[in-house]
Amino acid sequence: MRVAVAATAPFGADVLERLAARHDVAYLLTRPDRPRGRGRRVGSPPAKEAAERLGIEVRQPESVADFDPGEDVVVLAAYGALIPEPVLDRSLWLNVHPSLLPRWRGAAPIERALMAGDPETGVTIIKLVPELDAGPVAAQQAFSIGADDDYGSIAARTAELGVELVERVLPGPSFTPQPEEGVAYADKIGPEDRALDWDRPPEELLNRIRALSPHIGARGELHGRPVTIWRARIEDGKLVPVEVQPDGRSRMTYDEFLRGLR
Repeated sequence: MRVAVAATAPFGADVLERLAARHDVAYLLTRPDRPRGRGRRVGSPPAKEAAERLGIEVRQPESVADFDPGEDVVVLAAYGALIPEPVLDRSLWLNVHPSLLPRWRGAAPIERALMAGDPETGVTIIKLVPELDAGPVAAQQAFSIGADDDYGSIAARTAELGVELVERVLPGPSFTPQPEEGVAYADKIGPEDRALDWDRPPEELLNRIRALSPHIGARGELHGRPVTIWRARIEDGKLVPVEVQPDGRSRMTYDEFLRGLR
């Protein structure tokens, strides 16, 4: 089936690649190139890089207020902006959302689920509506969050499952309203979300580290030095770092970090 894809972030890029392996993707709608990183050099969104690698046409309007999809179905995943209602009315927009809606509507559903210690998460396919992630449900499937899961493993699993659910929906979509109870919002990750407060319970600290690895990183001080902690474990009721990155240095094991201190 021929579809268009709207995606910007790495999760959306993963969905795009998986969809392109099974369907004819007419084009990618993505956000304009923006300054990125410490050097603030203009760079392409991850989804654009994936589309160019696959030979898929890329469309990057500054505004989608007058955008004409030109296709019957647009699959949206981590696009990063709301689509105006007049544009939604021109096609069927299916949103691949990596949570069990209505829990964790918003920008960071995987991170928030891990931070909250949720025992499970999943993917919901909804019809896009003007209100944030509030559209009716076409498909939903849950899976358990394992003790060793982090953002990276959950993102990959939800992208794979999301495409499988889209495949089930496309032949004949039908929709059910979302429940009114259980709504929670997954706010965008900010600097305060990265900070590790060593007075908090070790399980909470570990969940924060898992939620921000391997893409953002949780921040704290170890032996008086600021570090990013990428992996950790709990031993005898205490949080033990496993992989850390001192400022200005490469990632290393915690043992290597301690040897450097000596």
